[in-house]
Amino acid sequence: MLHYVKPGVLLACAMLVACAANKPGATLDDYVEHGMARTHAQGLAIAVIDNGNVMRVSTWGKRNDKGDPLTPDAVMYGASLTKAVFAYTVMQLVEEGKLDLDTSIAAYLPKALPDYTGEAKKYAAWENLAGDERWRKLTPRILLTHSAGFANFGFLEPDGKLRFHFDPGTRYAYSGDGMILLQFVIERGLGLDLGREMQTRVFDRFGMKNTSMTWRPDFAANLADGWKEDGTVEPHGERSKTRAAGSMDTTITDFARFAAAYVGGEALTPASRRELTRAQLPIDTASQFPSLQPLAAPYKRHPNLAAGLGVVTFTGPQGPGFQKGGHNDSTGNTWVCLEARKRCVVILSNDVRAEALFPGIVKIVLGDTGMPWSWEYGAVSWARP
Repeated sequence: MLHYVKPGVLLACAMLVACAANKPGATLDDYVEHGMARTHAQGLAIAVIDNGNVMRVSTWGKRNDKGDPLTPDAVMYGASLTKAVFAYTVMQLVEEGKLDLDTSIAAYLPKALPDYTGEAKKYAAWENLAGDERWRKLTPRILLTHSAGFANFGFLEPDGKLRFHFDPGTRYAYSGDGMILLQFVIERGLGLDLGREMQTRVFDRFGMKNTSMTWRPDFAANLADGWKEDGTVEPHGERSKTRAAGSMDTTITDFARFAAAYVGGEALTPASRRELTRAQLPIDTASQFPSLQPLAAPYKRHPNLAAGLGVVTFTGPQGPGFQKGGHNDSTGNTWVCLEARKRCVVILSNDVRAEALFPGIVKIVLGDTGMPWSWEYGAVSWARP
């Protein structure tokens, strides 16, 4: 196990963990070590933020099948944590007057969205929306709140074609293609390179030296491969395209810096920072996936759960909070924050089996947050801390 702990806060961190323990006497280290043995998870990284400061960065396990240790600077998939960083970048563009959250995307594009053909390889097949003028109702706010009306990705549709399933802005349904559409508007409409904007506005600004939206050759020296549910190893890919929905590579050290800056509102006005985590749209489904599931009966809904901009917001025993997860076949990530005292826990894992430990880790670090784990991960037994 490797640690980075901010000087002078060892005692404060230990008290934070002990006071929020899952059970009497439990510590974060004990819980993680026993939990990894129980779940067979091979690698796990955790950062703790309190009052907007990084208090602790710790890693356990290994980064590849050779047994090389997972270190705080090991490069890991950010997966859908990318969406929160993307939204933070978008809010900077909004502050500068380059975008307006409630203006139709039609105002930024030189031609009608369905007239952009041949974009499927880099973005999505917008031409499949031809004949449905509801695309003109789409705004940056709608796209950032996952209320575009799309499936997660158009290629997942039975016929592989992107389409509207409901009127934009009327309900929540997770959509990576919605985020990618906003990327398309920024790049084709505003003439900006999103990867470069995120690099300068976020990664460089906050000292995230080992974070990028696309592959860098220097990542190979300390790269985390991943483990799937069945225990097989998946090599870390070399992503060549910026994808707002999830192409970010990062480290636990770097993302901890972003999380601290985010809760501190750095590089944004207080009003813009509040807008990111304001409850924008109620979420009325029993779980996050499948993304186009029917709305739940009122008694099955999670109270005070709503879409923010690039994050999900909730209210629990300690007041308002927000969360963003990230997942693929060999990756499990989550980031949970409480607005009071600007407290967060960031968890990155290169083994999807580690997700079973997330509710317990968050409870040990932050106490009872009210985070609706059964919505995030579905009705599995471990989703109830």
